Amino acid sequence: MAKDFNSLLKMAKKQGPKILAVACAHDEDVLQSSKMAMAEGLIIPILVGDKVTIQQIADRIELNLDGVRIIHEVDKTKASRIATELVSKGEAHILMKGLVDTSIIMKQVLDPEIGLRAGKLISHVAVFHLPTYHKVFLVTDAAMNIAPDLSQKKDIIENAVELAKAFDIDMPKVAVLAAKEKVSPKMEATVHAQELAKMNQEGLIKGCIVDGPFALDNAISKESAKIKGIESPVAGDADILLTPDIEAGNILYKALSFLARAKSAGIILGAKAPIVLTSRADDEDAKLNSIMLSVLMAARN
Repeated sequence: MAKDFNSLLKMAKKQGPKILAVACAHDEDVLQSSKMAMAEGLIIPILVGDKVTIQQIADRIELNLDGVRIIHEVDKTKASRIATELVSKGEAHILMKGLVDTSIIMKQVLDPEIGLRAGKLISHVAVFHLPTYHKVFLVTDAAMNIAPDLSQKKDIIENAVELAKAFDIDMPKVAVLAAKEKVSPKMEATVHAQELAKMNQEGLIKGCIVDGPFALDNAISKESAKIKGIESPVAGDADILLTPDIEAGNILYKALSFLARAKSAGIILGAKAPIVLTSRADDEDAKLNSIMLSVLMAARN
């Protein structure tokens, strides 16, 4: 079990360097995080973008590009397509978004001709660590699926479980979140939670323990769960927090990042290869941590 990002970094370094294709790599934050990941032995980058700007940025941040493959393409759509094709053809293990809108790169990912669709739902998984919780935990989905139905939530859980297993968590504990811990027909999130827990008990969701509904406090605090009389192996010890919709997920993600100052990382799963889509607001450490997650996932493919 990984207790913090240092533990995850040690695990990722053991997997050896993976080839990272960066779409529109002419971005200082992305090149800085790539530099850090190279220094840790995590990646070998292929940089697709404006070669002149890439070299200028590299000189400014003292990034040595000797031996680094650079593919010159100033058009953002074409650069995204080239980077996606590199991963699709097996020339790279990981795709990373650079200075390009998410919609542009995801259009290439979803393109049936050159894309990375694997017949699964694509979802976003964030990983957090902060001093008030005893281990790293996952939050999903804060960025991709707006209002997932029951079937989609099953897929979102399964994607997150795959990532948790890359952390050597043998049986991840999944807390299905809602505004309350009791099932109410008027609150769809509570009904979904009950159904997902039942699917897990019936073996339709495997390799994890799913329970709910949980209010957030019950999922992360054993004391809170005890006070409310909740008995569950997941209560107060969740590895994965499944949020009811993108609004709840996004608010929780940003509250943890900006109010709690949690260490964080994010990754897109469900495609043929992991995809690093970091936010412009993410700091260098968050971008490095996201690359680290992708290395751990790539090692499982």
